[in-house]
Amino acid sequence: MVDVQLIGVLVTATSVTVAVVFYILNLRETNRNRKATLTTNLMQSFYSEDGANRYLELMSMEWKDFDDFMSKYDSRVNPGNWIKRKTFWTSCDLLGYQCRIGLIDLGTLYNVGGDWIISCWEKFGPIIEYRKRDYTSDLYGNLEYIAGVLVKVQARARRLS
Repeated sequence: MVDVQLIGVLVTATSVTVAVVFYILNLRETNRNRKATLTTNLMQSFYSEDGANRYLELMSMEWKDFDDFMSKYDSRVNPGNWIKRKTFWTSCDLLGYQCRIGLIDLGTLYNVGGDWIISCWEKFGPIIEYRKRDYTSDLYGNLEYIAGVLVKVQARARRLS
């Protein structure tokens, strides 16, 4: 009688263990698929035809100093440009945040969007610093973070090639 009861307990314990392992593996695969879908969707919107046009327009902007920038591109003067800037900077900031928390792989981000993010920060970083005057000091902090990380990855890649 004890042997049958012991076998029943062992079978139950084994079944529960197998179910837990299967659940964990299934959860990992679901998370991996979710990350891939998220990355694909973000990159498709980032690199759409509209996204490329927006990037080119932003990169062709010119100004002498902060006051000149504000006189040409401030939201009160040029709301269309502000909208393009805001959406692009926010997209870069979101990608930086998602990379920081592990939703997007750094290698993927570097190979797919790294050059755009780096050039965005190089061009607009000094302008974004105005956040300390008008906004919270961490506004676009994830853009700043990811641009710094991507510059290091880029330098490492150049040394290796």
